[in-house]
Amino acid sequence: MDNNLQNSGTQSDANPQQARTQSTPIADELMDLARRRVALRDKTAPLPSSPRVIAVSNQKGGVGKTTTTVNLAAALADLGAKVVVIDLDPQGNASTALGIEHNATVQGTYEMLHGASTMGSVLRQSQQHPNLWCSPATINLAGAEIELVPSQQREQRLKRAIDEYIAQATQRPDYIFIDCPPSLGLLTINALVAAGEVLVPIQAEYYALEGVTMLWDNVGMVAQYLNPAIHISTILLTMVDSRTNLSREVENEVRTHFPDTVLTTVIPRSVRVSEAPSHQLTVIGYDNNSSGALAYREAAIEMAEKFAQRDASAQ
Repeated sequence: MDNNLQNSGTQSDANPQQARTQSTPIADELMDLARRRVALRDKTAPLPSSPRVIAVSNQKGGVGKTTTTVNLAAALADLGAKVVVIDLDPQGNASTALGIEHNATVQGTYEMLHGASTMGSVLRQSQQHPNLWCSPATINLAGAEIELVPSQQREQRLKRAIDEYIAQATQRPDYIFIDCPPSLGLLTINALVAAGEVLVPIQAEYYALEGVTMLWDNVGMVAQYLNPAIHISTILLTMVDSRTNLSREVENEVRTHFPDTVLTTVIPRSVRVSEAPSHQLTVIGYDNNSSGALAYREAAIEMAEKFAQRDASAQ
């Protein structure tokens, strides 16, 4: 009887210790990642009824704009959507991340804007993601804003190229993402005129709302004078560190100001996300099970589902 009591007491003492070990922050995080991986295995993303043309823009630099463009595109492509990325930033970072050659001799977005090449002829297929194509940005694009100034209908160049491509494509794209430069010049205006909606990545930092407020005003001006259909449809919080008060405060503030526009999913700060471009890969292709890749895959599915709900309510 005493031995049984002693053994029972030993087990009772061990269980609280085991529970404490299993509930550490690292263990909780690992369990959460494992749960999310399992949940994503059987997930699908509804396809839009017509091509979605999305300008990814924020006039503030360093907010994860290009990273968001290529990883949302890659996630949707891996889920079965036909996706096109138009690299409109002269730095060509989206082209690099997708492993697309973009030296000065390559025809790409620059030639498309000038009418020297069609959009279909400049698209290059991603080797990482077979359902994903990219119009590369070369250094020539740096001078495009000045060169287009005297041109007729200079704000309509990209829209005309996209409309012609969609009309003639044998495989109609489900999504066209336009990676904009971090400024409101003629290139970004072309993107806002060509797109039906804007996706805004916001870094979880102090000046986040200032940048999106400026962009909101500019999108309103474009809607008033050039493209009545354009609107900000999606805001995605990036580089979120939930351990800091600042990240939590910024997230709460953004959600308060834009409750219907902000995705529930947030993109955490992630070493893998930062490393991927140096290997000319998206984080989806670099480490598909990392926290950053999981977050972008979840964001892509959430965005696709929101689009499907809007389509259904509009019909």
